[in-house]
Amino acid sequence: MLKNRGIAFKLVLLIFVSELAIFSVVFGYNYLVSRRIIEDNIEKNAQNLVRATVNRIDTVLRAVEKVPQNLAYFLEDSLLTGKELKDILRTVVEKNPDIYGATIAFEPYAYSKDSLCFAPYYCKSAGKLKFTYLDCDSYKYFSWDWYRIPKEANHPVWSEPYYDKGAGDIMMATYSVPMYRTVSGEKRFTGVVTADISLSWLRKLVSSIKIAQTGYGFLISKNGRFVTHPDTELIMNETVFSVAKTRNNAALEQIGRDMTEGKSGFVPFISIRTGKKCWIGYAPLTTSNWALGVLFPQDELMSDITRLNHVVWGLGVGGFLVLLVVITMIAGTITRPLRALAKATEGIATGDLDVELPHIKSRDEVGVLTDSFVRMEGSLKQYIKDLTETTAAKERIESELHVARGIQMGMLPKVFPPFPEISQFDIYATLEPAREVGGDLYDFFLMDEGHLCFTIGDVAGKGVPAALFMTVTQTLTKTKGVKGLSPGTILTKVNEDLSLKNPSFMFVTLFLGILNIRTGEVEYCNGGHNPPYIIRSNGKIETVELTGGLALGIVNDFSYQSKRTGLKKGDTIFLYTDGVTEAMNESGELFSQPRLEADLSVMKDQQLDQMALSIKERIRAFSQGAPQTDDITMLLLRFYGEPE
Repeated sequence: MLKNRGIAFKLVLLIFVSELAIFSVVFGYNYLVSRRIIEDNIEKNAQNLVRATVNRIDTVLRAVEKVPQNLAYFLEDSLLTGKELKDILRTVVEKNPDIYGATIAFEPYAYSKDSLCFAPYYCKSAGKLKFTYLDCDSYKYFSWDWYRIPKEANHPVWSEPYYDKGAGDIMMATYSVPMYRTVSGEKRFTGVVTADISLSWLRKLVSSIKIAQTGYGFLISKNGRFVTHPDTELIMNETVFSVAKTRNNAALEQIGRDMTEGKSGFVPFISIRTGKKCWIGYAPLTTSNWALGVLFPQDELMSDITRLNHVVWGLGVGGFLVLLVVITMIAGTITRPLRALAKATEGIATGDLDVELPHIKSRDEVGVLTDSFVRMEGSLKQYIKDLTETTAAKERIESELHVARGIQMGMLPKVFPPFPEISQFDIYATLEPAREVGGDLYDFFLMDEGHLCFTIGDVAGKGVPAALFMTVTQTLTKTKGVKGLSPGTILTKVNEDLSLKNPSFMFVTLFLGILNIRTGEVEYCNGGHNPPYIIRSNGKIETVELTGGLALGIVNDFSYQSKRTGLKKGDTIFLYTDGVTEAMNESGELFSQPRLEADLSVMKDQQLDQMALSIKERIRAFSQGAPQTDDITMLLLRFYGEPE
């Protein structure tokens, strides 16, 4: 291993590695800058190519759009016979080489009160003009998107590519312009004027894009459907999103989303055909909201600079071998004085700090190193002494924290059942702090023979400060919990005392309830705490309504209000702190209130202590060994009522 080798070897290695690093930085910088320049040029050329192709397609599509637009404007004020309409359509299709077919499709009875449908259609077929009427029976042109969408949108629309079975009988896209006429002073929709384009010329245009050996172009519609692509199986059968989902390719999905949203870009990509790195440039067609994409193979375009890189690395390795021989010869003469010092300091490595180091007269690096070893011996001795004292102090603090935990837990009721002579109710509570001492609290006591006061709270923060604040809160609650006072009044008084002298601005969420052990009525007040659950005897879970109270210790003059609810025979009220619902597993997922409610609903028949134990076991199983980050506290109260 390197640490067992001599200084001469390390010196040679260090110089060699340094030179190698310098060369690598210079070469790498030159390579990266050159690569960046080439990539910038590729990006500019790609953008120019994409824009040029897009403009070329848009120019054709704009020319196609003008024809149905002008014809729709003309027909708004002209009443032509069927023959005249057919002659116009024939001329449009015959004189416009980019238009495959065209029709004027009227609304039902809009052309003639005696004719439900009227839609003459001319198209090119096998080099000749073909005429037909689009009828309402077999073709049902009213339901086609090229008719329905512009009618509902009230503006011209390019359709998605489709196979026009029954009319053009080819793959096409249609530009539809809604047509209107003024009847009785009201503008009414009369029909649509369309111009069809064959997708074959688009495929030829896009497929003519060749970048190096494997680069290609493709076209998608506004919904992401492939209009053209070298893989013909994708055309009209897949969308860019379905391909991305099938191949679990998030990058392709994002590119497809940008393209369908009309964005332009040039981003790195992995080709779905070759699996190699490439760039993809894309831009939208301004006419049809389609988008053109072009793939540029990275390896093929960067092959020249890659070859140059290999040549430079070969020359560098040869030069380094020569340099290594020279450095080895020089390093041997430098390291001899260090060997004596290394042999003398072997005792320090074994822990003997009293070993005598050799006396070096020279004041070069070896002499300075020897002086450093002498000072190091003294420093190590002092450090060991200080470390021993620090360790003892830490053990003393840990012992005191352990005692503090015992004192804190001793203040909480731990004997269950606490009132064995009382049969009207049963109560159980548990607290599991996240640290030696915690900030959660619970308590319960009889205010008189007919009323039980019970509380649960959570101090903001952890450790000793939270434990002290918890102790003060528990003491004040017990002191203020006088017979005849409502829960809201008790919390108001406790809040006044906590807010009076609170320089650290600590606060506590607190729920206080008073149970009438004869009737089951519970009067309660919630000071910003998690709302408890009532588990009815039939297993139904209800959330105790909030009272609008703030956490205690924040506002000294806040007036807390009380509310009432009722427990029936066999009902259980479940109080808890957020350490229960916010327990996390290793994935950062919370235990959550829905999971707690689901667990409680199946535990309605268990004893209270068993319910609490089951909840804690569910939390441990959910946490999967993740450390506990907050105190876990639960209080359960079950009402039985007066004995029969």
